[in-house]
Amino acid sequence: MQENFGLRKISFVVTVLAASLVVSCIAQAQSSGLSASKPALSSGFVFTEKSGEQLFSSVCRGCHMSDGKGATGAGTYPSLAGNRNLEAGGYPIEIVVNGQRGMPPFGSMMSNEQVAAVVNYLRTHFGNDYRDEVTADDVKAVRR
Repeated sequence: MQENFGLRKISFVVTVLAASLVVSCIAQAQSSGLSASKPALSSGFVFTEKSGEQLFSSVCRGCHMSDGKGATGAGTYPSLAGNRNLEAGGYPIEIVVNGQRGMPPFGSMMSNEQVAAVVNYLRTHFGNDYRDEVTADDVKAVRR
């Protein structure tokens, strides 16, 4: 009985957070002056953004925050800032493509080029200075 109440409480918190994120994205799009002809979010199940910065902003920022420092609340979203796990390029490729624990896999929603772009962005921003770029071929090798 107590466990069921806890699951309902977690479900409610997640629903409220998701609704808040949607409202925040709509408000941001309206305040940035985006027109109806240019959607604020990717449409469908494939991201249209090309650059690592655009992909981070649309896909990663919601959980890892604008500064890349992550968050704790309904879940724990690890910091990407100064993250030594990003040193080896294959690790973040694996995580973006196949997901891990609470992070969903984005491999089916991003091309090899997009995954490489966002991984390179993460590895060169937020206090990370890993300049050896990963390539689309590196991503292709990781896909299952």
